Amino acid sequence: MAARRDYFDGCGAAHALDLVGERWALLVVRELVLGPKRFTDLRTGLPHASPNVLSQRLRELEEAGVLRRRRLPPPAASAVYELTEWGQELEPVLQSLGRWAARSLPESDGIKVDSFILSLRTMFVPERAADADVTLQLVLDDQPFRVHLSRRALEIERGELPGADATVRCSPTLLAGIVYQGLSVADAQADGSLVLTGDPAALDALVDSVALPEPLPA
Repeated sequence: MAARRDYFDGCGAAHALDLVGERWALLVVRELVLGPKRFTDLRTGLPHASPNVLSQRLRELEEAGVLRRRRLPPPAASAVYELTEWGQELEPVLQSLGRWAARSLPESDGIKVDSFILSLRTMFVPERAADADVTLQLVLDDQPFRVHLSRRALEIERGELPGADATVRCSPTLLAGIVYQGLSVADAQADGSLVLTGDPAALDALVDSVALPEPLPA
């Protein structure tokens, strides 16, 4: 196993990089912000990280107190990884980095489910949702999320939401295109790539409440 590289610098930012600055470390944190995951789930969310590197990052983050490993009771009897309370404090850090980097965001072939959900929480603009009061059930790649947009606040978490104002079923990449690139909901419905039931205005309210920062000058 390669030794962890330290900066040996008294600066808090340097120590933060000692803890979470290795390749894939912050992305492991990103994958756990929305709740515990098994190793196989983390591999799905980070397909370009080798199993050995991912295992090493998990060990390092556990030793640092950023996450912990917990065994589920029967009948599951499998191990999951979850952020500690201290580790959860990294979400605003990820959001700040996301907003900063979004000003020069490169073209991409797609976006994973957790990445997209966290992007909504990151790019939410409270002033744009001043009059909104809606609930949505998002089902992205068969993963359900409940959304409540109300009083300049956006709450998103895993789970079912019976009785939501609208239910949207599609891929995270498609919904990201609708939210951030202005793709047409009607066109997506017409070709079957998006299924919307309930009040279309609920989805419109979500789209209207999220915005990317101004891009850097060319």
